[in-house]
Amino acid sequence: MRACVLVLALALVLTVCVARSPYQTVLQHSRIRGRQQGPNVCAMQQVKGSDKKYFTNCKQWYHRKICGKPTVITYECCPGYEKISGEKGCPAALPLVNIYNTLGVAGASSTQQYSERADLRNEIEGPGSFTFFAPSDGAWANLPTEILDALVSNVNIELLNALHYHMVDQRLTSEELKHGSVFTSMYQDSTVHIHHYKNGIITVNCARLIKPDQHATNGIVHVVDRVITATSSDLQVMIDIEDDLETLRTAMAAAGLTTMLEGEDQYTIFAPTNEAFNKIPAETLTRILGDPVALKDLLKNHIIKHIHCAESIVSGTPMETLQGTVLEVGCDGEQMTLNGKAIVTLKDKLGTNGVIHYINELLIPDSAKTLLELAEGSTVSTATKFFVDAGLSSRLTGSEALTMLAPLNEAFKGSETMSPDFRKLLTNHILKDQLSSKSLYHGQELETLGGLKLRVFVYRNNLCIENSCIAAHDKVGRHASMFTVDKVLVPPMGTIMDVLKADNRFSMLVGAIQTAGMTELLNQQGALTFFAPTDMAFREMPQAERSRLLRNPQQLSSVLRLHVADGVLVSGGISSHIRLLSLQGEKLELNMRNYTIYVNKVPVVEADLMATNGVVHAVNSIIKSLPPKVDREQADGPSAQMRSAASFRVDSRSFRNDDLFQKVLKSHSSRAMKNSQ
Repeated sequence: MRACVLVLALALVLTVCVARSPYQTVLQHSRIRGRQQGPNVCAMQQVKGSDKKYFTNCKQWYHRKICGKPTVITYECCPGYEKISGEKGCPAALPLVNIYNTLGVAGASSTQQYSERADLRNEIEGPGSFTFFAPSDGAWANLPTEILDALVSNVNIELLNALHYHMVDQRLTSEELKHGSVFTSMYQDSTVHIHHYKNGIITVNCARLIKPDQHATNGIVHVVDRVITATSSDLQVMIDIEDDLETLRTAMAAAGLTTMLEGEDQYTIFAPTNEAFNKIPAETLTRILGDPVALKDLLKNHIIKHIHCAESIVSGTPMETLQGTVLEVGCDGEQMTLNGKAIVTLKDKLGTNGVIHYINELLIPDSAKTLLELAEGSTVSTATKFFVDAGLSSRLTGSEALTMLAPLNEAFKGSETMSPDFRKLLTNHILKDQLSSKSLYHGQELETLGGLKLRVFVYRNNLCIENSCIAAHDKVGRHASMFTVDKVLVPPMGTIMDVLKADNRFSMLVGAIQTAGMTELLNQQGALTFFAPTDMAFREMPQAERSRLLRNPQQLSSVLRLHVADGVLVSGGISSHIRLLSLQGEKLELNMRNYTIYVNKVPVVEADLMATNGVVHAVNSIIKSLPPKVDREQADGPSAQMRSAASFRVDSRSFRNDDLFQKVLKSHSSRAMKNSQ
């Protein structure tokens, strides 16, 4: 079995090396997959419930899906070969006959019949070297009745012209059908447009070649899946004459993009119909239409370089727009999709310099949105509602340069009510100036609309503003930006000593700090991280030991300094394993397990009590030095995986952020009184 797999892999590698085009690569892969059925057998994938078949590439073979629909494997003779009764596979080469007879053999008998009715038979039976893009029988059957009737009612002119448009006066194999090539047809020198995509699909005027390379004595036949029509208009002319694109036409002119669509560069336009424009709120449409920068960004978000016909898409494919965003162009059965949504209503309107697909929904890029629009329908809807309820709508919809810190929905615990303190807190979630997280640096101070200065902390695995860490990529709007953060911001309202005095859990610690002579250290400017023992931590000590410690300033100072380290380390900056040097001189080992921070094996019960000169993390046990062996081997239990900025979360059961949030709101007034004492 292993030998078989190795042989198949080697054959695939050799095939790719000698294949001369994407189509040839896929064809050779199909040959290899069909080899067990006999010589010259190709494996085909047929979409269940339809007659659509594809030569199989490696990805499709293993996924067994095309356009999200399951496929079944069928085996057919490869192009140019046929079966012989009683023999395995397709050992015989098809006899070369003229194009007229080849049409019947290749599954284009309707084209053969129409060729005879249009008096084209003599031409395609006689001398010459032609390429005939022959519509399959199904292609003629799918042609609208009124169009087919118009053709057959005037066979000597209309039908003959239509068939001549499918012909080129030279032999062109699939190898010569290069991507983006244009050939002159035999109808009034009108051109046909070829696209040879990397997935092996070849189209002519967006019709897929379903049976390429059917050789004949006087040329070659490529069977296609639809009847193609001549194109003579550029993209702008096509938009100008289409009533359903009237609003788009007006917008293109206002944005100054008409010249671009009249040029020679090729584009794919996902053209929003009048219906699409009417779906968005009138005030939003008026704002964008009146803003040349936003309007241009909006329209460029619907345009992609190069021609992408619908038939070239067999799975979701990321494509960059002229605006710079990425659309996932995909398909779901017969429907073409954008970002997973079936909003394409009409496909493959081909022009001389591109193709138009009609869509019934606008693709508004972030760069054309207000702050409020950036936040709509996202993971920060709770914060958005609070901002609106706090009376900040004018800030979120205006043209002021701002940056909003928007906590994720799960950062709120459901107990928040709109109060003056909460309103002020929300105001401090909006920063002056439009910022980019990529431009922030450690120690930077950011001013809020509430007048506070917030600090930036840069860690190896995270970027944080005070206790809140960036949890997603920036959303950059027309005038403002939005940073999605993992927690509700806790602005610092005093020094570390102020934080401890304002919290009844630290009453014994406050006294111990004063006894140890560390009050000035924790009040002065600086940047410290304090793993603060609660009263519970002291009460857990044997009474005699606790009494001796609290009466000995020198020993008490040593113990407390083991709990303090230089620098500000918030919970979001703690990864799987970190070492800090305490002020006492020994190292502190920190890690994260099950969403809980451990420092020298002691769990942190509440994190991120922010102070102007550092941060406090509460612990319910006195931290002790680790044994030398443990310190050397860093063996303090299984480490958690590094938590990234996008995925870091703090478990409320471990850190009690809901309690912390309420305390911040309630303690502002009490801190000043306690500090004065």
